[in-house]
Amino acid sequence: MTILGKLFRTTAFKLSLAYLVVFAVGASLVLGGVAWSVNSLLNAQIGQTVDAEITGLAEQYESGGIRHLVDIIERRTRQPGSSLYLVTNFAGQSLAGNVATLPSGVIDHPGLVETPYQRQNDASPNHLALARIFLLPGGFRLLVGRDLEERENLRSVMIHALFTSLIWLVLIGLLGGLFFALRVLRRVDAMNATAKTIMAGDLSGRLPMAGTGDELDRLAQNLNAMLERIGELMAGLREVSDNIAHDLRTPLTRLRNEAEHALRSAETADGYRDALHKIIEEADGLIDVFNALLMIARAEAGTDPEGMVECDAAMAMRDVAELYEPVAEEARVALHISGESGLTVQASRELLCQALANLLDNALKHGAGGPLLHAGQATAEHGVVSMAVKRVGDSVELTVADHGPGVPPEDRSRVQERFVRLEDARSRPGSGLGLSLAAAIARLHGGRIRLEDNEPGLRVTLVLPAARPPVKMPERSTLSSVGSPALLEHGRPQ
Repeated sequence: MTILGKLFRTTAFKLSLAYLVVFAVGASLVLGGVAWSVNSLLNAQIGQTVDAEITGLAEQYESGGIRHLVDIIERRTRQPGSSLYLVTNFAGQSLAGNVATLPSGVIDHPGLVETPYQRQNDASPNHLALARIFLLPGGFRLLVGRDLEERENLRSVMIHALFTSLIWLVLIGLLGGLFFALRVLRRVDAMNATAKTIMAGDLSGRLPMAGTGDELDRLAQNLNAMLERIGELMAGLREVSDNIAHDLRTPLTRLRNEAEHALRSAETADGYRDALHKIIEEADGLIDVFNALLMIARAEAGTDPEGMVECDAAMAMRDVAELYEPVAEEARVALHISGESGLTVQASRELLCQALANLLDNALKHGAGGPLLHAGQATAEHGVVSMAVKRVGDSVELTVADHGPGVPPEDRSRVQERFVRLEDARSRPGSGLGLSLAAAIARLHGGRIRLEDNEPGLRVTLVLPAARPPVKMPERSTLSSVGSPALLEHGRPQ
């Protein structure tokens, strides 16, 4: 397709053409209205002038008779630029005036009339006049009029101006439409060229912006933001693929080794059964990893979770703590839960509990701290994990804090990525997906994850938008201490 063909088919040119037609019609109506108004105004002024002259001449006729009227008209006709005058008797014969001929019957009908005429001593018949015929006593008729040559000249000038203006309007409109269409076409072609490179696999390309802030710039800005997000997701996908290949190689190798060991050394049914139990445990671990990856992918894709309801954040926290009480008891860690009821968030209860469970599981696995103290004596092996819920402004904050080694400030952003595990945590079970999943769930609900120093230990806060103002209820503080008998009696750390 030629460049002109592209220009004529652009939306900018079509809009320019449509605006041109509308503007041309509007300009024609305006100029036509002005011409009609000017014509009416001139006719009214001529009519007033003619009526004033007729009134004066009629008074002269009443005071001096027909002879006096004829003398006055003869004097006026000799003046330069005089009006049109004609006096006839009852038979239609001319007695005085400067009008040579009139169409037949015009002089017989009193009133204002627009009529062609011919002046005396003028061979040109192409004259037009606006005249009034007045009946005088005795059957005499008086015609007084004004030539309309000036009005016709003005009308010709206005018609010529109208057509000239329309021609220039169409010409400038077409050139302007082509100019703007060419500019838009160049920008769109540049965007199309960039889009082709992106479709070819180069995600680093960005749509050009002219810096004018118009709709094309806003579109390019949004598309560039979308491309930026796609690039981040693709980079994350490549990173996840690399991490899966690296971090799942060990459990898969372990799974294969267990099966190979069973084939080589197991000689009894119990031996095979033990080997199969170990293989199933490894397989369950792999399934958990893939389920976590799938949940993270869905959360980061922005898919609205099912079952979004207003749920009590403190109740969800207590349910998760109750689920993990046996784990805490086995790890000899006390769970301290505090917070008031009535703090609601708009969330999927299942995902909210999943995020809290991940945070609590990380705290129990990696947050083992020093012993609790009572009267200066150590009373437990692994310290306490605190869980709290409170409202801060328009947000509800759910906190899980431990007294373990914590996370260095420079690593707090990195540990929220998938499969990231610090050196001192690699000896413990886990896949490095807990914080990543919790962060993805928080973002899905319009919140965030915040990691802070618990002095000592790590404090992880899940910040979610509050669903409504809190219900005024008495403050409740529940202390659940699980572990050794000493912990049951002295649950709060000193």
